[in-house]
This record gives sequence, C-alpha cells and structure tokens, in this order.
Amino acid sequence: MPTAFTFIPARGHEFPDHPERPGRLEVLEPLLNSFKAERIEASHATFEQIARVHQPRMIQAIAEACKDGPGIIDHAPTYITQTSYQDALLAAGGVIACTRAVINGDAKNAFAIVRPPGHHAEPARAMGFCIFNNIAIGAREALENGLQRVMIIDYDAHHGNGTQAAFLHEERVGFISTHQWGIYPGTGWITDSPHAKKRLVNVPLHEFAGDETFARVSDEIFKPFVRSFNPQMLFISAGFDAHWNDPITSLGLSTRGYYNMSKKLVEIAEEYCDGKIIFVLEGGYDPHNVAHGSAAVFDALTNSKFRNDAHDPSPYADVDHESRIQEILKWHEIPQ
Repeated sequence: MPTAFTFIPARGHEFPDHPERPGRLEVLEPLLNSFKAERIEASHATFEQIARVHQPRMIQAIAEACKDGPGIIDHAPTYITQTSYQDALLAAGGVIACTRAVINGDAKNAFAIVRPPGHHAEPARAMGFCIFNNIAIGAREALENGLQRVMIIDYDAHHGNGTQAAFLHEERVGFISTHQWGIYPGTGWITDSPHAKKRLVNVPLHEFAGDETFARVSDEIFKPFVRSFNPQMLFISAGFDAHWNDPITSLGLSTRGYYNMSKKLVEIAEEYCDGKIIFVLEGGYDPHNVAHGSAAVFDALTNSKFRNDAHDPSPYADVDHESRIQEILKWHEIPQ
C-alpha cells in the first residue's frame, strides 16, 4: 500500500503581512512529485462532520463572518476572507480523506498538508490562526468509522489547546502535546486536566529544547503513553515552528531532529497501531522549514533514506530537561 497525501494550499485564505499565508507552502509544492507518495483528492467536510467537534452556532458564525470578509476575528490575530469558510471545510476534508484511506486500507499511512491549520480551534471558537480543528475532526471521523481508541500527538511549538478542549471528556481519545512553555496560548501545564491522567498529557518545554530533548521525549513519553493507551491509530499534529530558526518560536529542533522524531512515531505506529498513522500540518512560518520538515515526514512515512537537503544543525546548545521529563512521568504515574 502506498503513502497517501492531500495538498490543500487555500490560496484565497490570505491576509496582508500575516505569517499564516499560502506562501508557507511555496517551497514545498514543487517537491511534492518527488516523494514516494500518491496524492488523493479531498472533498469539503460536511456541516455534520465539523459539528462533531464544533458547536453549530460557531460554525454558522464563521460562515456568516466570511461573507463580509476580509477581517480579524480574534486577537491572535486570526483572520478570515470571503473564501475562508470553504477553505476551512476543504482543509478538514483533506484530513478526513487521509483518515478514510488509511482505515479502508487504500493507504498504508498519510500526510494531510492543509491550511488553514486547526489545533488551536476550540469547540466554541476559532483562534490562533485556526478556524476548524482539522485533526480533531479527523479523529472523530476515525471513531465514526469503527475505531475504538485513537491518540493525537502534537509537536507544534504551541500548545494544542483546541484539541485538548475537544476531547476533555472523551475516553476514547488520548492526547499528548509538546510545546514551548510561556508563549501563546499560555495553556498546557503538566497538571492540566487532573481527571484525565494518563490520557491528556502536556509536555511544556523550555526554549532551545533541541533534538536530544525531543529524542528523549519520543522514547520516554510518546512510546510508553501509546503503549499504555493502546490506540488503533495515531494522528500527529506536525508543526514545523519548533525548528530552531522559526521566526516566532525558539524550541531548537533541526530538520534531522524532525526526521528522527517522525521516524520514531512511525515505528511506534507499526508496533502498536498496525502502522496506522496520519500526519497533519499545523504551524511553521519559514517556507524552507516547512518544506524540509515535510520532506523529513515523507521520508519517515515511506521508509526512505533521510535526504538532509537542509544542513541545519541548531547553533544553540540543547537545554537539559531531565527534571521536567521525570516530573511528567511522576504526575502520570508511568513506571520507569
């Protein structure tokens, strides 16, 4: 079975001088034919599919606001244009198409390269450059199509507050978020959601955490939590803003660090989820980082040799996170 992908650039969803823009994908797009993957077509998500995650009145409010666009709808700033409602439906539809392809056995695994992104969008509001929560909608689609347990792992530099909120009381969905502590949206501390220990896991990191820290997190947090939760499919919120030279964050990953983490996640899926894994694009505001990070994901998904076109080791020393990792494992009562 091939690796599948969807590509939803949403060219009409653009606002002057905003970092979340179609140009984020301009370096990646010419490379898509070079990956060992098959592009699949996506349809717009239906109102009912979006409403599995978002309140109907919120969906309707977005549709109405877009008619009068362009405009700003929250302080992040999150913007909308006259095409944004349809663009957001298609982005969610791109994740749904990948989800169905993997569940049906038409694809081994998949990568939904979509925008606008989604992981900040909460059930009752769009926020943080996000309109609808694409990955949450994909996870709901998986549950509607017969799966009993799924897990979302979010390595965007910002906390996936919207995804956490969407599944706060959904026992069938596990969630792990690594993120830079102290930046937008200001949520995601270790002791959040005490009612959901071992299911909702936050990994707040210091700036310049670096490749070694993410390697440890992959081995010491991702893997044991997946083993414990026992999901049938992994969904990955792939944010390339954790790269060391992203213009708005500073978590310190290199492209090789992204490859190593993505490969580890694919291996974890092979071991515990029969290989079922879907990556979904979130942030990343340097087009070269998005392109090289996406190539690293494709190399991991297709079991290809890592082609380090971007020779970009971080110039910053990794910050030690031993005590933070131990604090997380202790809170969630994961044996060493």
